[in-house]
Amino acid sequence: MQTVQAALWVVVLLVVLAIMFDFMNGFHDAANSIATVVSTGVLKPTQAVLFAAFFNVAAIFIFHLSVAATVGKGIVQPGIVDTHVVFGALLGAITWNLITWYYGIPSSSSHALIGGIVGAVIAKAGVSALLPSGILKTVAFIFVSPVLGFLLGSLMMVLVAWLFRRARPSKVDKWFRSLQLVSAGAYSLGHGGNDAQKTIGIIWMLLIATGYSAASDPLPPTWTIVSCYLAIGAGTMFGGWRIVKTMGQKITKLKPVGGFCAETGGAITLFLATSLGIPVSTTHTITGAIVGVGSVQRASAVRWGVAGNIVWAWVLTIPASGFVAAVAYWVSWQIF
Repeated sequence: MQTVQAALWVVVLLVVLAIMFDFMNGFHDAANSIATVVSTGVLKPTQAVLFAAFFNVAAIFIFHLSVAATVGKGIVQPGIVDTHVVFGALLGAITWNLITWYYGIPSSSSHALIGGIVGAVIAKAGVSALLPSGILKTVAFIFVSPVLGFLLGSLMMVLVAWLFRRARPSKVDKWFRSLQLVSAGAYSLGHGGNDAQKTIGIIWMLLIATGYSAASDPLPPTWTIVSCYLAIGAGTMFGGWRIVKTMGQKITKLKPVGGFCAETGGAITLFLATSLGIPVSTTHTITGAIVGVGSVQRASAVRWGVAGNIVWAWVLTIPASGFVAAVAYWVSWQIF
């Protein structure tokens, strides 16, 4: 009885840590959902975070839990995960999130978590403990999601420019100030649907590893789903203002029409990835879409130096969070 109680307390503490990560994910990635509507003046910051948070949580009714299944069952070989692995993964992801938030760098919370899982698992059992299919599709979309966001954002911008070529700029601006609410809502749905499921996935992984859920269960417990969606919505409500500035103004100056095109391109990418069960970075996606919109106007409209710094953060995210996770796993195993 004593052993079960101790194990339960460990599980509870790790679940709380995971919910904290999920909250931080919403906080860290709030800029992805609201930077364009704030920078174009369509919504005030307070209105924008409430708007985005609502749609983050509403995504619970829209998307199947395909991404949660990939994270929970599709990255690591069965029987490898234990409480030390989960602790290392979460600590690695949280540490990298804090570093990039402090410096205002829009890195990926999603890939920080994946990197954390990979680092902790390799520290325990080596590379052979990873499932290649889950890792490869996640890594592939590090490149696919921003490129797809770029293409869709730029194509939307070209299409809109052609359709409204004879309209007065003032009218176009007025129309797209309203339409941007639709695109921002869609993007926030995609953000909540993909990102909340990653935390659901790691909690599900923990519950399976500790015997509180069966590997054969088709879905994780309902409380994990509800708590993770609420946590990411709460995190978004508090916002990440350092990163809002980078995403909304430093990459390129946006007007409502550009914000609409970037958000729509990003939303389509996220909806597609979530339906395929691929955990992608909402940060990568919206950055690619914003750069695509800016480049259509003219290449000099994009501050390529800022974009380049962001790409470096993307490249470093998985190895950096993986290294911290490996160290955290070793420390956890030694102490506990």
